[in-house]
Amino acid sequence: MALQLLLAVFSCVLLLPQPAFGITRHYTLEIKMQNVTRLCHTKSLVSVNGQFPGPKLIAREGDQVLIKVVNQVPNNISLHWHGIRQLRSGWADGPAYITQCPIQTGQSYVYNYTIVGQRGTLWYHAHISWLRSTVYGPLIILPKRGVPYPFAKPHKEVPMIFGEWFNADTEAIIRQATQTGGGPNVSDAYTINGLPGPLYNCSAKDTFRLRVKPGKTYLLRLINAALNDELFFSIANHTVTVVEADAIYVKPFETETILIAPGQTTNVLLKTKSSYPSASFFMTARPYVTGQGTFDNSTVAGILEYEPPKQTKGAHSRTSIKNLQLFKPILPALNDTNFATKFSNKLRSLNSKNFPANVPLNVDRKFFFTVGLGTNPCNHKNNQTCQGPTNTTMFAASISNISFTMPTKALLQSHYSGQSHGVYSPKFPWSPIVPFNYTGTPPNNTMVSNGTNLMVLPYNTSVELVMQDTSILGAESHPLHLHGFNFFVVGQGFGNFDPNKDPRNFNLVDPIERNTVGVPSGGWAAIRFLADNPGVWFMHCHLEVHTSWGLRMAWLVLDGDKPDQKLLPPPADLPKC
Repeated sequence: MALQLLLAVFSCVLLLPQPAFGITRHYTLEIKMQNVTRLCHTKSLVSVNGQFPGPKLIAREGDQVLIKVVNQVPNNISLHWHGIRQLRSGWADGPAYITQCPIQTGQSYVYNYTIVGQRGTLWYHAHISWLRSTVYGPLIILPKRGVPYPFAKPHKEVPMIFGEWFNADTEAIIRQATQTGGGPNVSDAYTINGLPGPLYNCSAKDTFRLRVKPGKTYLLRLINAALNDELFFSIANHTVTVVEADAIYVKPFETETILIAPGQTTNVLLKTKSSYPSASFFMTARPYVTGQGTFDNSTVAGILEYEPPKQTKGAHSRTSIKNLQLFKPILPALNDTNFATKFSNKLRSLNSKNFPANVPLNVDRKFFFTVGLGTNPCNHKNNQTCQGPTNTTMFAASISNISFTMPTKALLQSHYSGQSHGVYSPKFPWSPIVPFNYTGTPPNNTMVSNGTNLMVLPYNTSVELVMQDTSILGAESHPLHLHGFNFFVVGQGFGNFDPNKDPRNFNLVDPIERNTVGVPSGGWAAIRFLADNPGVWFMHCHLEVHTSWGLRMAWLVLDGDKPDQKLLPPPADLPKC
């Protein structure tokens, strides 16, 4: 009888979903003010556990993660776990006023989610105003125990997170830009793991150094947490092998330089030289620029150092390292769109037996959205002029000419409670209401409309979305991030998308699978995804200035018929507006 009971219990365990075999991990993140000095400038910034960047979080595929976030700063706060699918757990996604009201001063909230079918490098960051300029950190998802990487196990794994340092308070910067209608001030430096490096004044001591051994392979987990800049990155006299993008394994390829947009992650294998090279090597990053506005035209540098042979170790080893020749990499030109295009075209899903590329082959709904800049009329009283494109206009950005108005109530809560009337409109257009020559001569009227519009999808709808850049106020690359889903980039090109010709060239076999894609400057990107995750899911440009100007919208995916196709109920501690 006991044996039968044991077998019955074992059978039930086998029927449980895979996440049940993971463990539960608990983290506490305290959002607190911290004095930090960079470039000889000290400021009090919003930090995670007093650290800048925030601490590394580690979990395994299948784990349940409970992260208690305690707000000890004057600002409202919310955190987003960038790239986590959040299957049925949209309450833990984090964008303020989309899936939750922000956590107010002195309050806390437990983000509770299970990592299903994902492994790789992701990250977390604040998702309200511009607080993610300092509130961010790596989120590392290891494979299940006993499951190897689809490449040789590296000697060591190193997270490298790119950011931007502002001497001024970023909340004051975006507040001033919003009031004047002009472009915000740019950063004073780029950083690697919070450090600007020796190419900036008063910064040599704040340099990220990667110490390596000859003849070893290192996995570099690269994350672009910069507010407003896509970045080129290279290591002098070394090539790297790209093996993952946005926590999806890719067909490996070698390159001397990578391009990484804000929001994106890229894992690369660095094979060190077989013997001690008697030299050190700069690791540098600087922006890829496609827009017309001002930008931070500077370069962050870290240093790759080899451990010296044993016989030279000792009291003088550090001095000898300082005296070594230091090689510098050659990065592409700031506006090298040709390199950017070639690099993105190399990215292909691994599409193996264990890691298939499940591209939706049959599409239920096809959408065509424009993305780009525009204007709003100057809204200042007393005939005060603005600092936008003209003295009577303010900069704006939009998707399909609708500049998203942030609600004051959380969209997911409004939908779930059946109290959405007056909070949002469920009628986002399938295509632009007024078509025009999107990448040609801009129309005379650059004004956008404003609203809180959602696109509603039945559960399990297969979607094809073409995102078309526009030349209004200048063409520009836009890294678009979709919450709640991965998507396949089935095509991209320059000029206006041709619905008759371009789909013939779509890659439906091994397209790259991502959560953030760069829509090419003066071009388009086509993505496909399956709407199998009920909830309200934000989609926005990951250039923070464009998001602030309104280049954002949301998808509402309805519940399915079965119990496991429905959004879970909200937690009791969900913040209130």
